[in-house]
Amino acid sequence: MECNKIKMLDSGKAVQENPSSELQESRREVKRLVKNWRALLDIMPDMVFLIREDYIIEYMNTNAIMSFGDLREKICFEGLHHAKSPCIGACPVKMVKREDSRGSAESLEMEIGDKIVEYNFVPFHGYKGDCLILVNMRDITQRKSQEQEIAAFNHNIEDILLCKIEELNESEKTRNHLADQVGALMNQLKVLEYSDEMVGSSKALRKIKDMVSQVAMSDATILITGESGTGKELAANLIRKCSNRHSKPFLKVNCNSINDNLLESDLFGYEKGAFTGAVARKKGKFEIVDGGTIFLDEIGDISPKMQSSLLRILQNGEIIRVGGTEAIHVDVRIIAATNIDLAKAVKEGNFRLDLYYRLNIINITTPSLRERKDDILDLATHFVRHYRKAFKKEIDFMPNSVIDKLLSHDWPGNVRELENVIQRAVLMAQNNTITERDIHFDQGMGGAVQGGIFGPFEERVSREPLKTLLGDIECTIIKNTLDKYEGNVQEAAKILKVGKTALYDKMKRHGLSGKPGKN
Repeated sequence: MECNKIKMLDSGKAVQENPSSELQESRREVKRLVKNWRALLDIMPDMVFLIREDYIIEYMNTNAIMSFGDLREKICFEGLHHAKSPCIGACPVKMVKREDSRGSAESLEMEIGDKIVEYNFVPFHGYKGDCLILVNMRDITQRKSQEQEIAAFNHNIEDILLCKIEELNESEKTRNHLADQVGALMNQLKVLEYSDEMVGSSKALRKIKDMVSQVAMSDATILITGESGTGKELAANLIRKCSNRHSKPFLKVNCNSINDNLLESDLFGYEKGAFTGAVARKKGKFEIVDGGTIFLDEIGDISPKMQSSLLRILQNGEIIRVGGTEAIHVDVRIIAATNIDLAKAVKEGNFRLDLYYRLNIINITTPSLRERKDDILDLATHFVRHYRKAFKKEIDFMPNSVIDKLLSHDWPGNVRELENVIQRAVLMAQNNTITERDIHFDQGMGGAVQGGIFGPFEERVSREPLKTLLGDIECTIIKNTLDKYEGNVQEAAKILKVGKTALYDKMKRHGLSGKPGKN
């Protein structure tokens, strides 16, 4: 039969082919291609539609179904008949024609509900010979929104810039305000960090610490006033540590412990040949501490000549060396202290009024111990801990009777007197407890000796060896001499007529400390 075909095998035998088998093979191939084609379209990020010539949607890939729902076997929008372009869904459509950036195909945009899409399409014939249209669509809603924002920005650029500038100004004000707050808090933290040296928590002491936190960061001159022994030097130390100059040089000068002529050359320096022995130019303390802080203790005791010289540096920031004529500019913050009533000294003509005003820009008054008795227990505990370590004694208890005795005392010598009393008590204690008989207060002039270890001397002679008694006497004498001369070891050695090295050895043995001698 003619419908049968003969195929020759390699062996030369003829085999008749079956047409139906070939058709089945072709159908399987078509199905395979269709399956692969659909699989490729399903993994595409764009939305893909296949539309028949009667505007019925024949196929949608996975992304298309996820975006619009299943619209297969439904008719497209009839407006596409007039536009001669495919569209999906039965909702109002607004189409915009634009050229693709490559210029090779036509791209269209349209709104579908709340989405804006961009699509391309191409007509082709299916394997059955029917006319189909392949539509490739992507969601450009976000891009269009951004384009609209950019267009709005370009349209109102001046208003927007003005608005942004105003916002930036407000942000800058806020940042500056926050920076000020942070700076204030950091300064308060510094005060808390370093204020352990000023022992106590009374209202009067807290007031001083608060004031220090307010003024420490400025470069203003500060005058610290108060009775002797109230901790003026501790306040000066705290101000310096909390200031912007905390890492710069810091020098302390006791103005009443140096001869007036020596004080001037010590502070301001001198030129070669200014006086006998001035064999070379020497810088003074103000030049050495340039950029830092200088603490002038007992400022109320300086002579009128020194007052005039000090006024110059406070007014102009300038010094003139002894024997020199050239003004030298220095950047030094001055902290001064005195136990003298300077206002009264001005009225009596002993202190310059203009210098007083220059010094008294910021005044901090350290309260007497009788004004802050709430701190006595904290201070006593602090000194007990210090001296039990220095004397290697196991003191760990003070009865209420001792505390009541300390609280009832008037403390004319303030904190320094309290330290002396506790030091002697720790030294004299027989066991781990300080008793009332170990507490002896200074009585008037020379009271440190009379009310110290010599008060109960006869009682101690009967129960303590001579070596211990002599050691206690030596310790008290050295301690009171150092207190009298503000811790100046060199001066104390002269008064006690012992070598400075020997005095240092005795001080170390008794747990005493002082300041290096001044040249």
